[in-house]
Amino acid sequence: MISVLVVEDDPVAAEAHRQYVERVAGFEVAGVVHSGADALRFCERESVDVVLLDFYLPDTHGLNVCRALRAGGLAADVIAVTSARDLAVVRTAVSVGVVQYLLKPFTFASLRDKLEGYARFRQVAERPGEVSGQADVDGILATLRTSDQRSLPKGMSGATLEAITEVLTEAEDGLSAAAAASLTGVSRVTARRYLEYLADNGLAQRRPSYGQVGRPEVRFYPVST
Repeated sequence: MISVLVVEDDPVAAEAHRQYVERVAGFEVAGVVHSGADALRFCERESVDVVLLDFYLPDTHGLNVCRALRAGGLAADVIAVTSARDLAVVRTAVSVGVVQYLLKPFTFASLRDKLEGYARFRQVAERPGEVSGQADVDGILATLRTSDQRSLPKGMSGATLEAITEVLTEAEDGLSAAAAASLTGVSRVTARRYLEYLADNGLAQRRPSYGQVGRPEVRFYPVST
């Protein structure tokens, strides 16, 4: 079993991440903490294979946690689970040893793909002996670069899902399917399909809007994860 420490300051999100990890075969949750200091203390006390790490913590940035892990000689790998989209943050994450980078909001399927890719990497990289050449090294590293496109229902694309997710995240007052379509350039039917997908996966909330006479309009609201 691969042991996972969940580091997330939001208790609701932390519990959701814990449940997600427990649903993936071959993984177990070693603990759940809500700050960078607690994460470091936990890793010093117990052996952890991988840290599922939020970057925006109440006491420090997740990148500082990564640096402290390495400085302390702690061997736990890090999978970033964060809303940080700044390219400078992404570059720094790579430089401090983050092996996977998962943007919020995400579905269970997306996290499962990252964890399964990490498990394949460990299975190959921990074999004894040497690689025979560059192709072997490239193959080992490629196990971490999985795509979650196969996790989406047939006919849905990751690019469109990302576009819908982005406009929804910025819509504090919610979005109708028509508004989402206008903002992203897709059809109303397509926008509704993606919004329903996000709602079905717990990444959006549906609420009826009774502002006009007649049948209430369904609006979708972002959910903090």
